[in-house]
This record gives sequence, structure tokens and C-alpha cells, in this order.
Amino acid sequence: MIFVDPSGDDSGPGTFERPFATPQRARDAAAPGTVVVLRAGTYRLTDTLRLSAEHSGVVYQAHGYGTADQEEVVISGGRAVTGWTRDPDGIHRARLPGPAPRQLYVNGRRAERAAVALEHPMVRTPQGYVVEGLDLRSWQGDVEFVYRGAYPWSEARCPVARISADADSAAVTMARPAFERATRLYHSVITWDGPGNGESHGVDSPTHAENSPAFVTGGTFATAGTVVYYRPLPGEDLDEVVAPVLETLLHGRGVHDVAFRGITFAEATWSEPSTPEGFLHYHGNGYHTGGDLLTVTFAEGRGRVTVPGETTAIPGNVVFEDSSRVRLEGCRFTRLGAVALEFRGAGADNTVCDGEITEVSGGGLVVGEGACGHRVENNRVHRVGLDYRGSPAVLLSGTSDTTVAHNEVYDVPHAGIMVYPGRGTRVLDNLVHDTMLVLADGGGIYLSGAQGDRPSNGALVRGNVVRDTVTPYNFGLYTDYGASWVTVEGNAVYRADAPVALNVSPPLEHVVLTGNFWDADPGDAPEGVVLADNTTLPREAFDGDPRVAVIASRAGLRRARENTPGL
Repeated sequence: MIFVDPSGDDSGPGTFERPFATPQRARDAAAPGTVVVLRAGTYRLTDTLRLSAEHSGVVYQAHGYGTADQEEVVISGGRAVTGWTRDPDGIHRARLPGPAPRQLYVNGRRAERAAVALEHPMVRTPQGYVVEGLDLRSWQGDVEFVYRGAYPWSEARCPVARISADADSAAVTMARPAFERATRLYHSVITWDGPGNGESHGVDSPTHAENSPAFVTGGTFATAGTVVYYRPLPGEDLDEVVAPVLETLLHGRGVHDVAFRGITFAEATWSEPSTPEGFLHYHGNGYHTGGDLLTVTFAEGRGRVTVPGETTAIPGNVVFEDSSRVRLEGCRFTRLGAVALEFRGAGADNTVCDGEITEVSGGGLVVGEGACGHRVENNRVHRVGLDYRGSPAVLLSGTSDTTVAHNEVYDVPHAGIMVYPGRGTRVLDNLVHDTMLVLADGGGIYLSGAQGDRPSNGALVRGNVVRDTVTPYNFGLYTDYGASWVTVEGNAVYRADAPVALNVSPPLEHVVLTGNFWDADPGDAPEGVVLADNTTLPREAFDGDPRVAVIASRAGLRRARENTPGL
């Protein structure tokens, strides 16, 4: 064994009595078969912890893992913010230890970025906006406009370049290329009965402004250049304020047979939305960074939307790339500024189990193109998408034979579990609730595109409880946009705007929904969809129906089920 302690010494032998001080030193000393034991404390990284093929075959675990004496181990990419001074108005300010952060953590709590709702009319111009009858002279700092619902499923962000204002009017100049690209992207003509009906330009009406010291209220922060402003909550001290600095905490490339057990990964950021590129969200974790735009015309004259020809994905703060047989067991991912955990590139048989993902700006977990045989089991994923609200809790894209089972997913602003085209996906026995809290046109469980080319390699969605899918125009269990070769079997779906979506464009093919319980009749199935032996129950009957109780008893976390919210 090799031992590591934040108070240790990297020049020592790495023994229990004389441990190393950093995970990097332990990594360099560990041979295949070694267990690296991390003692309690916070390890503040000065650079990304990188693993390559030569670092394979090693286990990293918290001291006492799996026992009542397990120690709390945090791998952090943050820096302490110190030297606070108090202004007469009660706002505190300090010099930043690195680039201006998009997140700030006070005594372990995520402080919200200061914001105001934009309810006053704004007239869009080629450069930005003209505002009459509103005094914006105090709006200094690194201001950013937010466009919630630029499309019903999207929320965009564009930085403000400058504001020229007097007491009665203002000219707001937006950063380029973000504003120019957003103007072209968010254009639609919709003729269906739902959000966005009619012709719209999503940048006509920004919904919020963020990140001016003028907006700061209790418990919120803003930045202006190299200074951060914060107003403490009543009785709150500023002894432990952390600004995330690193964007990637851990990056494994080409590793195999590596395990992390009982470790918390925390306080990493993602700075690209603060650049003139902004964050032009499209769908899931994808956003527009330039390039061609396409016009998608819906069937039956239902309208058209402009979409990116290609999108870029929000990166992971913890990334494993082209890696196999990696096991993340009992780990926690929290206070993170991008996607918490990403499996990227070709890799096989990786596992994420018995952990928690929470307090994340973007998506929770991504398993990406080329992944085979991955398993996501017995995790709690909640409070994600806190800044990039179209981000799902769990996203599969281009995977084969991936299983997502026995997880609890909740408190998500858009979709809970999102499955893009792939093969052999299994979504089994999950409890998904309180999703679609902010944006629209999504579902607790969402699938789109081809999921295989025959029944044997299609997607199976079975035994899930999907409830409380909140905003209007959503679907508890949503097969969308040309989904094909999907079997939806034995699920309980209720308290949604609608339990399933059947008439979509492009149309569904080879989709079978059988043996499900839901609280709204989907009506007649279109061509390409089979409805068989499903049961529609009144909402009030779900709690007492014994058939639903059997499904519920199997869904969600296998351990600590007494702490899982019930039906």
C-alpha cells in the first residue's frame, strides 16, 4: 500500500507513518496491483491529475473505505479567496486567486450568481439592444444576458461587451461572435399547439441579466475583472470561500483496470461561456460554436426550426478517455462547473456505482461515442444543470450495450435520462422524478434516433418509475425525433403533461410500448408504433395499485431505500 495525507511529504517513502502529500506523487510511485490510500482532508490540485496507460492497475481509495470509519477525502480544483474587505453597503470584496469564476462556494455552499429578471422591453439591434425608460448606469462588471427558452428546450448565454447609458436610456452592445451567431440560430416558425408557436427569434427577449455588483443580494456574488463581490447571509462568516480554478480535475487516457473508491471530486470550473463565444445551447449538453446552420422542416406543415449542423459538447470535469475497466465506486461529484463525469472515446466495461452527483452546473454523467459495455448503477443524481439548464442528469450518445439501472434521478431542469442514437441500451428500474423543472419539450426519460437495427440490439426501457415531470409541454417517457427499435415495457409513468409522445417528426419506427401503467391515454398509435396491454389509471389510484407497487419496489436505489422518496 501507498499512503497519502495532505500534511504529508512527497520526499518521504509513502508509508502509513510517513505518507506522501499529493496524489500525483502516489500515482508516480504506484505499480500495478497497488492500493493507494488517501487520508482525510482536501487535496487542492495545482494541475490536472493525469493518468495514462502506465498508471493502470491501481486502486485509489479513502482510508477505511466501506467501514464506519471511512474518512472524508476531497480532490479539489479550487483556491481559497481571502483578504475580504467590507464596503459601507455591506457587500464584501476580495481579489481573486485566478481567473474570474463562474461559481463560488462559501463554507461548502454554492453561492448563486447575482441576477435580475429582465422584464422591461428591449429593442434588438444588429449590435445588441436599445432600452428606453430604464437607468442601467449601475450595471458594471462582467454582465451576461441569459435567454431562457431561446428554444423551449434551450437556454443560451451571451456576454455584454459594454453599456452606454444615461438616466433614461441605454445602448447595450453584445459580445461577438456570440450575439451574431445567436441571432441566426434561434429562429423558428412553429404552427403546433405548444411552446414557441408562431415565428420567433429567441434573442429578441433576454430573460435575465447576471453578474453585476449592482445585482448582489444576500448569499449571491458577482465579478468585475479581478475582484469578486459577495454579500454574506445573516451570521455567515467568510472563513472558507473557494473559487474553482482548474477545469479538469482528473483525466485518464488509455488507462485500464483502475478504481476510485469513496473519493469526492469538487470545485472545478468551465470558463468558455465567459468568452466572446458565449454559450449558445442547442440540446442536451450540445452547444453551437459556429459553422453551418440547417433548417429542419417538420411534417404536415407544423413549422421549421434552425439548428446547428454540428454541436460541441460541454466537457467533463472528470474525464476518462479511451479507457476500459475503470470503476468509480462510492464516489461523490459535487460543486462542479461543467459536466461532472465524462467517458469519452472508445472504451469498454467501465462502471459508475453507489455514488452521488450533485451541485453541478452542467450535466451529471455522459457516456459518449464509442463506449461499449458501460454500467451506471445505484447512483443518486440530482441538482444538476444549475447554470446550463438544458443539460440532462445522465446522457448516453453513440454507445453500445450500456446499462443505466437502479439510479435515482431528480431535481433536474430538463431531462432526467437522455439517450441519443446507439445500440443495445438498457434503462432499467430507475426512479426518475421532479424533472423538467425549468425548460420544456423533454421528458423524465428521453430517447431519440435509431437505437439499433433489430429487436435484439434495440433499446429496452423497463421497470422505471417516472413521475412529476413538471413544466407544461413535456412527456414523462418521451420517444422523440425518429426513435426506432425501442421497447418500453412495464414502467409506471404519471404526473406528467403526457405520459408518452407518439406523433413526432421524424416519425417513430419499430417502437413497442407494452405492459406500462400511466395516467393519460395516449390515444391511437401511429404507424410504426405498437401499443399493447398498457393500463391507464386515475392519478389518485397509483399509490394504492398493487401492480404499480411491484414496479416501485424494484425501482431506484438498491441500498438505503428507506431514504428514497416514495410514490
